[in-house]
Amino acid sequence: MVVPLAVRGIVAAVGVLLIWTAARSMIGTVIVPRPVGSWLTRWVDKIVSFGYGVGAKAIKDHKRRDRLMAGQAAVILLMQLVAWLAIFFVGYSLLLWPFVTPITTAFTTAGPALFEIGSEEVSGATVRVILDIAALTGIITVTLQIAYLPTLYSAFNRRETEVALLNARAGVPSWGPELLARTHYALGSGMSTIDTLPDLYAAWERWAADVAESHTTYLPLVRFRSPKPLSSWVTGLLSVLDSAALFLALSPTQAPVVPARLCLRSGFICFSDVARALGLDVPAEPDPSAGISITYEQFVDAVTRMEKVNFPIDRKPEEAWPDFVGWRVNYEQAAYAIAYALDVVPALWSGPRPHPRPEIAPIRPPEGKPPDGKETKLDPAKHQPAKHQPAKHQPAKHPPAQT
Repeated sequence: MVVPLAVRGIVAAVGVLLIWTAARSMIGTVIVPRPVGSWLTRWVDKIVSFGYGVGAKAIKDHKRRDRLMAGQAAVILLMQLVAWLAIFFVGYSLLLWPFVTPITTAFTTAGPALFEIGSEEVSGATVRVILDIAALTGIITVTLQIAYLPTLYSAFNRRETEVALLNARAGVPSWGPELLARTHYALGSGMSTIDTLPDLYAAWERWAADVAESHTTYLPLVRFRSPKPLSSWVTGLLSVLDSAALFLALSPTQAPVVPARLCLRSGFICFSDVARALGLDVPAEPDPSAGISITYEQFVDAVTRMEKVNFPIDRKPEEAWPDFVGWRVNYEQAAYAIAYALDVVPALWSGPRPHPRPEIAPIRPPEGKPPDGKETKLDPAKHQPAKHQPAKHQPAKHPPAQT
């Protein structure tokens, strides 16, 4: 049966549309230095993420889950390349159909051209031009994907350097109150180093801006996990923001107000931009009436941890609580949405996960000799990581958000 030329012409137009769709997705993903929406890359991300979510569902141990999820970003990159080449293959095959019949011959002609620089015997100037363009398309697609990788790993290394440096300050996994306590304690040196916090907040303000730009432009970066299973860029940024909010709420006369506020703003923008790039449902502006998921009892527990190392606190917990809520309501929803979507380490104050798991408190090494050389006998029970129950995510009524 011979298909009418008019029908083949319509099918060829569909082929052109497929080629344009794949080319636009590829160029927007690996060349254009700004977020470019593409249904193709979004669907690849969703399909691969769904498959990994199903595979990790039965694994309860976080470290084993993390080992499995570590390959997710690489699979997404490979599947993106496969999807682009597959759509180009179908598109060029349909485009050839008006000139090469039957349609099976069109497919067997387009395939070698796209993947092997064209080895099929053909005739006609139009067919030759189409095959040459198909061959060039295949070369460009593979080359761009290879050239795309150094950019990704450069951004990944910049991100993870600050996360690794934070581990000594904020514990593993990171937690805001732990960051403040350890910074003041200064490894038991007897000399507080909270004067270094302005520089830390300035560095993380810049870090958040860098992550917001790179991770929305090159979305697979979001799925790249930290080398260590108890580390995550999400919980790292969240702990820094929580520390700034706590410092401003508890010690407003001693806190580095400007660096802390700028860090909070930059972190909020980072979480919001990345969440929207992932297609997560987060509001552009937070709703102050929604409150936060952290309970007042958990807040008091954090203050107690800081008091154990004599962190300078100006206000009572009940006085500082409304201000802390006002700061945290800005970034909590977006941070929790990303942590849930990426299934990162369940650190304290980091929200729920797809499959309920207990929160992991920061691992605290045993205390050794104090600076004066005298050994201190410690009660082991008092120096174990605190055991916390997962936060009950019930919003409370609180005053308006801080601006």
